Parts: sequence; C-alpha cells; structure tokens
Amino acid sequence: MDATTVAVDLAKNVFELAVADSGGRIRAHHRLSRARLLPFFSNLPHCRVVMEACGSAHHFARRFSELGHDVMLLPAQYVRAYVRRNKTDRAYAAALIEAARCADIHPVPIKSVDQQAIQQLHRLRTQWMRTRTARINLLRGMLREFGIAIALGAMRAIEQVRRQLAAPDGTVPAALQPSLTELLAEIAALEQRCTHIERQLRSLTQHDAVVQQLLGIPGVGPLTATAMRAALVDVHRFPSGRHLASWLGLTVREHSSGERRRLGRISKQGDPYLRTLLIHGARAVLNAAQTARRRGQSPDRLRSWALSTHERCGHNKAAVALANKLARIIWATWKHERTFNANWVPTTA
Repeated sequence: MDATTVAVDLAKNVFELAVADSGGRIRAHHRLSRARLLPFFSNLPHCRVVMEACGSAHHFARRFSELGHDVMLLPAQYVRAYVRRNKTDRAYAAALIEAARCADIHPVPIKSVDQQAIQQLHRLRTQWMRTRTARINLLRGMLREFGIAIALGAMRAIEQVRRQLAAPDGTVPAALQPSLTELLAEIAALEQRCTHIERQLRSLTQHDAVVQQLLGIPGVGPLTATAMRAALVDVHRFPSGRHLASWLGLTVREHSSGERRRLGRISKQGDPYLRTLLIHGARAVLNAAQTARRRGQSPDRLRSWALSTHERCGHNKAAVALANKLARIIWATWKHERTFNANWVPTTA
C-alpha cells in the first residue's frame, strides 16, 4: 500500500482509518476493531499517523512510534473546522487528513507514561476536592433547614457541625445525627486521599530538576510545578513567555478591524486547571505582599510590581496580571535553566 499519511479516528472499539497519498488524496478507508489496529500498522511501511489529541491518543501515539511511524496529534478544536457536512467517523478521518496539511496548526507533544500518570493524579485530586466541597455544601443545606447557619470556610464549617452534633441541647434531630456523622467521616476520608496524592506528587518529582527550579518561583507550589511539568512536556516549543501565557489563556482577546483595535478580557483558552493554579498562586503572592507592606517590610521588584498593579486595577485584575507574569517567569526559568531571582534586572544590549 502506497500510504504516506494515515488518519485514525479513535474510539473505544471500532477505529476509522483514512489512507492518503503524498498529494493528500484519500485512496482508501478502513474500519478496524481494536484487536486489528496494531497489527495493521505493524505491516505498514514508514508513514505519518495523524490523530486527534483526545482520550487514549497518547497511548496509541507511543505504540505507533514504537512501530517506526511518525505520529502527529492535532488539537480537537482545530480539526472540527475541516469536517464537511455531517459528522461521521469517515468524515472525521478525512478532516484529519486535511488538517494535517495546515502548517499553522501546531501538533500536541506526545506525553510519556510518567507524565500522564502525574496528570491523572491531579485529576483524581481535583475530583475528590469537588466531592468534598459538595459534601460540605450538603451539610450547610441540611442544617439550614433547622435554623443553623454554618460559617464560611471549609474547616470552620466542619468544626461547627461537630460542635452542633456534640451539643447537649439537641438542636440537630437525633434521627439525623448518625447520617451527619457519616458525612463528616466521608469528608475526612476525602481530605486524607488528597493529602496522600500530594505526597505522591512530591515523591515522584523530588529528583526532577525542572520541578525543583519551578518551586523557587513565588506562587508556584508542588501542585503547580508538577502540573506544568506534565502538561507542557517541553517548554522550548514556545518561542517566548508570552506564547506560553497565551496558550494558558492569560492574554486578552483582540477584536480588530481596519484601524479600530479592541482589547477585551482574557481569552481563557487552553487548560483551565493550569490557569486556575496560576491565579490561585498569584493571589497568595499578592496577599502576602500586602501583609508584608502593612508590617513595614520592603518588597522585592516582583511584589512591588504586583502591589502597584493592585492599586491601579484592583485585586482581581492584579491577580490575573500577576498570573500572566508568573507564566512568563516559568517559561524563562525552565528554558534558560536559571534559579528565579525576584530582583533580577534585564540587561540591554
């Protein structure tokens, strides 16, 4: 078979393949089961395999690379534009062939097994934190029915519920107390699971030089450092720190026409989890800088800039602007293999 490009529409059990020649013309279509997929590619000569960066894509990308093929993973949002008429497996495989010819679509780097394992640990922790929040909100709603107002904050809410259950006046009905006790035990178990995952992440990356460098940046803790390490794979694919900030959705949208240029809010493109971690870290740095200033301590250049931005724009905009700057600092620290210096002054040529 004279195939230079093979597009694979991934699925659970049945895979649709489109085989194209060097001119980009589709010469054949195949519909294969999971058991027949790898044997099919093992019998093919060297070719380029195109897939959408979706579930199981990195696994098959590693397997196809082991068979000697060049693998290209394309972002899903850019492939959809090439789908003609109805969305079918056959049409989507053809769309992958067309999208692969566009040089402006940057492929997604293939992740290793360890990098994917770190990402899955982050997903587990996020899911358990959401479940914990849901259980605490359930406690609030149930006790509100009996005239008990729970304080804001997770820890204070849990302590208040425990005091209500231990109170001798019997404000909480006796029939409800065993179930509330079980809810508190479930919340404690979820917190232990999250703590265990955080320990796993630290142990998995304690010898990673990149992670250790990122930990020296203000606002970047173990969660942010490990998540960035696993998601970015290689920071050298970004030409500058601004490209990384744009990839994370921390740069403003632009709507321009002719001589009219309008800048809006941040684009919020890319990974929302990474963006959330950076904004949370920026808020922590900003709050710590405000506390230090009230105590009469002199801030460094980074925190001085954050405080001046806070005075001009307010807390929320300053936190997002600082998150943008942290993304650029991560890029520079990672790419140039330098230790972060908060008072670093750029030199002019």
